[in-house]
Formats: sequence, C-alpha cells, structure tokens
Amino acid sequence: MASIERLHRTAPLDLAKLEEDVVGNLPAIRAAPSGTMPDYVEHEEGVTRVGALTAEAVVRDYEAAAREIEAMGAELISAAKKCEAMTAEVHNAIAFMRDTAASYREEAKKIFKRIEECAIFTEQVRKTCESVKLKMIESKV
Repeated sequence: MASIERLHRTAPLDLAKLEEDVVGNLPAIRAAPSGTMPDYVEHEEGVTRVGALTAEAVVRDYEAAAREIEAMGAELISAAKKCEAMTAEVHNAIAFMRDTAASYREEAKKIFKRIEECAIFTEQVRKTCESVKLKMIESKV
C-alpha cells in the first residue's frame, strides 16, 4: 500500500484546515490602481472585456512604476543641486585658504626682512663698537 493511501486511511481529511492553509499561503492581492487610463494608450475595437480589463491593469501598473521612476529623477535633481551648492562652498573655502596662505607668505616676507635688517644693524653696531674699542686702545698707548 502506498504511503499516501496509508496517510489517508489513518488521518481524516480536514477540509477547513486544508482551505485555511492554501489561502494562508497565497500572495496578498492588492487593489488595482483606479482612475483614468494614461493618454498614450487606447482600447482596440473588438477587444473582449477580459482583454481590456487585463490591458488596463497592466498599463496602470507600468504607469505607476514610470511615475515612481520620475520621482526618483526629481530626487536625483535635488541631490545634484545640493552637490552643486556644496561644490560652490568648497570653491569659496579653497579661495579663502589660498588668500590666507598668501597672507601668511606676505607676513613671513615682512618678518624675514625685519630680522635681516636687525641682523645688519646689529652687525653695524658690533663693528662700530669694535672700532671705538680699537680707538680707545690706540689712544692709551
């Protein structure tokens, strides 16, 4: 005796439970989009009611997907505008950094020149002091 026959004879078939299991495993049926059909399609003459309803359901699903794609495009445009604004801010920051670096170089140039002027002045003072010292030593002799 086959195993299915044994199962059938040993356990009574609960039709309510079987129907509940089958219905529970079916995918959820969502409501079809309603409203007018897109203007880029129209029914052919002589199409059956079932064919027309099926075609409408399919074209509405495609139209809903197309609208979602367009919405993604709008989001992409918004993101691009944000990137452009950020890029402009980056360019401003770079210009500020270049100006700051140029100011630092100008300040370094001033300090460099001042230090060298002080070094020259100090050398002149040292030479003057040395000359005066030598004159003092020569006049004592």
